[in-house]
Amino acid sequence: MRSPDVVAEIVRSGFVEGRHHGSVVALAPDGSLDWSVGSVDAPILPRSCSKPVQALAMVRVGLDLPSDLLALACASHSGEPFHVDGVRRILAGAGLDESALQTPADWPLDDAAKEQVLRAGGERSSILMNCSGKHAAMLATCVLRGWDTATYLAPEHPLQVAIAETIAELTGKSIKVHAVDGCGAPLLSVSLTGLARAFRTLAVADSGPEREIAEAIRAHPAYVSGTTRDERALLTAVPGAIGKAGAEACYVVALPDGRAVALKIDDGGSRARPVVMAAALERSGVLELPGVDGEAVLATGRHALLGGGRVVGEVRACV
Repeated sequence: MRSPDVVAEIVRSGFVEGRHHGSVVALAPDGSLDWSVGSVDAPILPRSCSKPVQALAMVRVGLDLPSDLLALACASHSGEPFHVDGVRRILAGAGLDESALQTPADWPLDDAAKEQVLRAGGERSSILMNCSGKHAAMLATCVLRGWDTATYLAPEHPLQVAIAETIAELTGKSIKVHAVDGCGAPLLSVSLTGLARAFRTLAVADSGPEREIAEAIRAHPAYVSGTTRDERALLTAVPGAIGKAGAEACYVVALPDGRAVALKIDDGGSRARPVVMAAALERSGVLELPGVDGEAVLATGRHALLGGGRVVGEVRACV
């Protein structure tokens, strides 16, 4: 197994004061390996990058949501009012309320949304947690199929079995590690290559549930993340792209022409995640495609370092 490579440097006043190690894999339009750095076939925990594939499993067993709510089922949302309202809509459609959610109580990820909750005298809650859209969709699927809602997070639950089968199918790999995600849901290992292949399958689909998931993400990128997030900015800048970021600096993006990039920053440093993704997409020729706003893509990958209130350096990609 190859070790993670240096994929980003922390450069202050011209001096490299630190480095982020990681791994990146890029697939060519035909699905073959284009290039890679680091360890791309070893198991990783993809964290929230799994959500579109989890949502695919739900649609395959019958979940039927409007496009915006299906995007929310794929989301690590920012907890903005439209996200919270959307989660309530999913639950209400299944005859449930937020008391059915088993997400841990949390604040919105978005600072402005958190401040709004605090000013209103609110507290941490399950519905504000960034995974509540996925959990609401899981509950709605259980109601639809007549499955128990109290145990919907158990690995042996029919819903979680269907999700595991879908992940193994789309990644083309058997699951090596079974863990628990931050939201309490089962977390299944993949390789970066497998993750890229899974998203490529969604991105190139011309029909069926796979196409439905991809079109929801394309139509509603703010529902998948938030209005101020770098993921939304990147998906808006690359027509037809789908993508998802996850905790511990996982990230995957796929295009309808078949290209896909998946990465993992080994130390979980979130500041390096968009920096490396922007550079990887540039290396793969994505910025040269018709309709792509290359400057907007590159802007998602800029992370300035300040000294005395002014810019004195940057986090610089090395891929």
